[in-house]
Amino acid sequence: MKIIYLHQYFKTPTEGGAIRSYYLAKALVDAGHEVEMITSHNQNCYSLKYIDGIKAHYLPVFYQNKYGFWARIWAFIMFLLKAYQKAKSIRDVDLCYASSTPLTVGLLALRLKIKHNIPYFFEVRDLWPEAPIQLGYVKNRFLKKILFGFENEIYKNAEKIVALSPGISSEIESKISHKKVVLLPNMCDCDFFTPQPKANYFAKIYGFEGKFVVAYIGALGKVNYLQSLIEVMLLAKEQLPEIHFVVAGEGGELAFLLNKIDSLKLYNCTYLGSGNKEFVREILNQSDASFVSFQEAKVLETNSPNKFFDSLAAGKLVCVNTKGWLKDLVESHECGFYFSSTHAEEYISKITPFVNNKNLLSKYQNNARQLAISSFNKQEIGDKFVELFQK
Repeated sequence: MKIIYLHQYFKTPTEGGAIRSYYLAKALVDAGHEVEMITSHNQNCYSLKYIDGIKAHYLPVFYQNKYGFWARIWAFIMFLLKAYQKAKSIRDVDLCYASSTPLTVGLLALRLKIKHNIPYFFEVRDLWPEAPIQLGYVKNRFLKKILFGFENEIYKNAEKIVALSPGISSEIESKISHKKVVLLPNMCDCDFFTPQPKANYFAKIYGFEGKFVVAYIGALGKVNYLQSLIEVMLLAKEQLPEIHFVVAGEGGELAFLLNKIDSLKLYNCTYLGSGNKEFVREILNQSDASFVSFQEAKVLETNSPNKFFDSLAAGKLVCVNTKGWLKDLVESHECGFYFSSTHAEEYISKITPFVNNKNLLSKYQNNARQLAISSFNKQEIGDKFVELFQK
């Protein structure tokens, strides 16, 4: 089968960021399918690359996490226009697999179906337009109505809908009751990320050897509510000097974070920059726990962040400040804990037993690794994904 795979933010293991689409596209290639990825990059010209059997078309559409709402919308529209021109030039296509966000990727798939008779599967990573509406980016009633109309048409015309979390699946099924939604959550690369004795590379350089290390890895945007991390670090500096925080990532709130670290004299935090998957693994190898932070919003309780699953695979205590399925997972499997994003003292009280009791910490870390293997293993999810194209 020849498949067009649409993902505006396609990344590979040698880059930083989410690489779910790389894993899934490679699983299709390994199963004998032909995959042409249409994506974008921050370059001035088109580029064609062959990546582990994936034919990847990189379109010149600039995008950065620090972009404001309208700059993002412009990038989405430009990708929609350029990707359509590229997609319609590809011959003998059997199926299109469109991965959102943004919602405009679904509009592209819908147009390919209407104009070129190419059926499509639609993958929902985040609920759009519900997410920007709940977060206050979209307020105009007329615009909301248009966006919900687009969403409804995309769902109705999809051959299959793939959801990354139970909450996303339930929300879609409540809107399109006759559609079967396939739950394929984010995945754990249990071969790449493995529990390791704590490394001391960064610790020796930055002077936090012997500390209980908590890692924040990933996007540094408004949606991540870094104020929660800052307040936790400030309280830990006073009450738990045994803890040292490391931050790795980039985004629009990086300058805000660095300014707060400096002005509040948060010597218990080290910013390590950003990097590829190997960089993430190196940081997790020297960490005891992982810090996963988001704004308090109902729609964000359905998300499926990569840093959460990488942390499980690496066997780390996972601390989350959003309710929903992530909270349920860490509590029911005893591999982490939930704390309110606005109550730093709750975080301190809940992590203190793990700082003081290595056996308890080891138990929770082992549970995290077992959850990764039993429920989110990359190979098993890849196999289930490929089955969607064989039925």
